Amino acid sequence: MLVKVSKFFNLISLLIIFLISTAYSNDTSKIEFIGNERIPSETILMLSKFKNGDTLDEEKINQILINLYESNFFKDIQIKLDNNILRISVLENPLIDKINFEGIKAKKNLEIIKKNLSLKSRSSYTENLANEDVLKIKSSLKEIGYYFSNVELFVEELSDNQVNLNYKIDLGNKAKIKKIKFIGDKKYKDSKLKNIIISEEYKFWKFISGKKYLNEQIIKFDKRLLRNFYLNKGYYDVNINSSFAKLLDTDEFEIIYNINANNKFYFNDLKLDLPSDFNIENFDGIEKLFQNLKEEPYSINSVRDIVEEIELVVLNDQYEATQTIVNEQINNNKINLTFKIEETEKFTVERINIFGNDITRESVIRNNLSLDEGDIYNDLLAKKSENNLKSLGIFADVRTNVIQGNSDLSKIIEINIKEKATGEIMAGAGFGTSGASISAGVKENNYLGRGIKFDSNFFISEASIKGQVGIVNPNYKNTDKSLSFNVQSLETDRLTDFGYKTNKSGISVSTTFEYLRDLNLSLGASSFYEKIQTDSTASTRQKRMKGEYYDTFTKLSLDYDKRNQKFKTSKGFRSFYNLDLPIISNTNTLTNRYDLKHYTELYEENVTTTSFFLETAFSLTDDDIKLSERLFVPSKKLRGFEYGKVGPKDGDDFIGGNYLAALNFSSTIPQLFPSAQNFEFLFFLDIATLWGVDYDTSLDTADDIRSSTGLAIDWMTPIGPLNFSLAQPLSKSKSDITESFRFNIGTTF
Repeated sequence: MLVKVSKFFNLISLLIIFLISTAYSNDTSKIEFIGNERIPSETILMLSKFKNGDTLDEEKINQILINLYESNFFKDIQIKLDNNILRISVLENPLIDKINFEGIKAKKNLEIIKKNLSLKSRSSYTENLANEDVLKIKSSLKEIGYYFSNVELFVEELSDNQVNLNYKIDLGNKAKIKKIKFIGDKKYKDSKLKNIIISEEYKFWKFISGKKYLNEQIIKFDKRLLRNFYLNKGYYDVNINSSFAKLLDTDEFEIIYNINANNKFYFNDLKLDLPSDFNIENFDGIEKLFQNLKEEPYSINSVRDIVEEIELVVLNDQYEATQTIVNEQINNNKINLTFKIEETEKFTVERINIFGNDITRESVIRNNLSLDEGDIYNDLLAKKSENNLKSLGIFADVRTNVIQGNSDLSKIIEINIKEKATGEIMAGAGFGTSGASISAGVKENNYLGRGIKFDSNFFISEASIKGQVGIVNPNYKNTDKSLSFNVQSLETDRLTDFGYKTNKSGISVSTTFEYLRDLNLSLGASSFYEKIQTDSTASTRQKRMKGEYYDTFTKLSLDYDKRNQKFKTSKGFRSFYNLDLPIISNTNTLTNRYDLKHYTELYEENVTTTSFFLETAFSLTDDDIKLSERLFVPSKKLRGFEYGKVGPKDGDDFIGGNYLAALNFSSTIPQLFPSAQNFEFLFFLDIATLWGVDYDTSLDTADDIRSSTGLAIDWMTPIGPLNFSLAQPLSKSKSDITESFRFNIGTTF
């Protein structure tokens, strides 16, 4: 009996399953759309991803609902199946007519807010997306320093199922950076680390700088700068664990960077792993580089330089499709590196897509790419292209993604750009033993989105006023050569000390390009009008120089730069030579200048600098050079002596010389007061000489060797950096005027 009952229930269950399956697995013969006024039926059908005649079941109905709701076009959707007719009833979301923002006046801030919003004018309004946009606005405002903003959304209903969105925004006070603090095993003093990051502490006189406000994007960038700094100092395992802002007052924060430098790492064995058909002799230069780096502190810049050297060799040997893989093996604090070069399958660059450049012209980006459409894809060149774009300094972020092309042998390169503000307003002031000074300027590194650099500034001191406007096109007409144009005016008033005053104005144009690896060659021309005035205190010879002058020069400079980094250099050297050759001139003055600086680390955290400086100014036609062309020893080249108060004299006036030479040695002393976070001590030895009076050989040339030694201190004060030096002259001429103490303090606004 029980068996019969069980069979009966099983039969009933199968019948129910069959009926349900039939109910939800019908073929549709017709689709009807109900309630759609603005959105065409064809669009709804496309969005549903359902085709007439498809089998319909419960899972399919649920998927149709999901697809339609994801379009954000509909507030409500009902689906019914009746006699093989699928009826889709919809209630459309309102259409957004206008979006208004109240409380934001700055156009720049408004663009930042709008950029990430989901809802746009003429799109469908949904409450969920509207709430998300409110949060996005608050987040965008935080990124530019408005941490205390309030955002309210008011929806204004219109006829024809339309709405206006009105955002009422109260920005509140901008969040200020009251204090910047570094904690943990950071190895370096706060004063040095503060010079690396962009953020700066708020001071009431800093009314121009925007770096004093709390900005999440800048803090993230600061962390990258700090990490790169430590990686280039050998701290391979550095951890910048956290950076957070602590509210100190109603609108003031303390930024805390938690740094754990860990142990210092050193290069050990560096090797090349080459394919069998590569000629090892072509890589002799890299093998020498490996030998020089062994036992040296690890540096990410050195690894980058090796990869670039490999790239040059590989490309010169016409190996188009290669990639370099750097394998690291760590043994205690030693790092073994193997640079493995692999030949890859050849792919053609089908297309290069560029996204995110709302301001920057696409031609600026493409001109900095090492790959072009139609080229054989090369991983090294793809990375080089990305680095080229990053080095322009006009993008917050650059990311490259390589995807499969339309054929198996092609690739599509996608370059995603995140732009940033490229303009800067600067103002500063200084005071010291040499007098007071003020300066101001405006910079734009991406003028009109063309990648052109614009710079205008002026500088006023007690003895001079200088102003200039400069424009630089870093890649003029895709030639890989920069073109510069400069207009400047300079007034130098030395009536009190030297009995003369000059006004000089003119223009210059030049082009600069990489002649050899790390060697830049610059060629140019300049023309100036100069007026020289003298007073009764000037000597007879000086009074003869009074008048107006027109000069045109051709310019040549060579810059060989092998520094490990341009900012806070610790190793390497830079050799710079400049020549001004007269073309049209009253005095035909030829000026030569050579400046060599060498940097090294004698011990942990030490930077020792040795420099040699030589400058000459003389007339090719044996005329007397102008007073303004005579040379004076720069104050930073000879501490312990008053600026302009050494060398040849005409009566009571120091007149400068025709020839100048200086040798300088300086070395930091990190062991002196190591716990003083805002102090840096420096030992120095300065040697210089100045000689030559072309207009009167009877004058005492005073070509004695001047030298001094002493201690310099850099102090990061609450106002700004203070530098002062205590110097003891070791040798001098009897007419020289010494200065044992010198200080300068400056700040920016």
